Amino acid sequence: MGRFGRRQPDAEAAGRLLARPKQPHHSGPTGLYPLDLGEQRDGLLYVPDGYSPDGPSPLALMLHGAGGNAQHGIGLFRDLADESRLILLAVDSRRQTWDVLHGGFGPDIAFIDRALEQTFDQYAVDPARVAVGGFSDGASYALSVGITNGDLFTHVIAFSPGFMSPAAQEGQPRIYLSHGTDDRVLPIDVCSRRIAPSSSAPDTTLCTASSRGDTPYLPS
Repeated sequence: MGRFGRRQPDAEAAGRLLARPKQPHHSGPTGLYPLDLGEQRDGLLYVPDGYSPDGPSPLALMLHGAGGNAQHGIGLFRDLADESRLILLAVDSRRQTWDVLHGGFGPDIAFIDRALEQTFDQYAVDPARVAVGGFSDGASYALSVGITNGDLFTHVIAFSPGFMSPAAQEGQPRIYLSHGTDDRVLPIDVCSRRIAPSSSAPDTTLCTASSRGDTPYLPS
């Protein structure tokens, strides 16, 4: 996994993430800064001022929609991060969108694993509060990766997903789906309303709003 170790090739193809929260080896700064793991396509980490290594923080891996970037992923929960001491990790997909939409898990899984490993190496993260979330294509990828890695992710948050394609199921993460009832790009009836019953996770919640689905919806 980059400078932290060598990944297992079959784990990458199976969509498996190997990084896990641990006792940090280094102390990282607070604020927003780049990961410096990629050249043209990289990622961002946001660590709120209230972070303390003495009390492990929740972490959310945030995934952008098609054609987007890490800034879009960070923006989904940036307003919530400071009040809840939430660490936000967002990565750029290696191509215009995520690898599973190009035929299968691969380079995005490898990059996400490197980003998680680097983050866990510098910050104390609560293993009972690790989420993955995203919007549109990022939501579909969050469902796919989150269910495949339910032994890492405790929560999966999907805003307007189109589908899910987990390689397998590990663990039982809690799943939250949000979708606009007037979404014409990814209609709710053929997307989230089909995803929710097909999920084998016993704790799956679908929230709807009268909107086109072009902005994420969180209930008050």
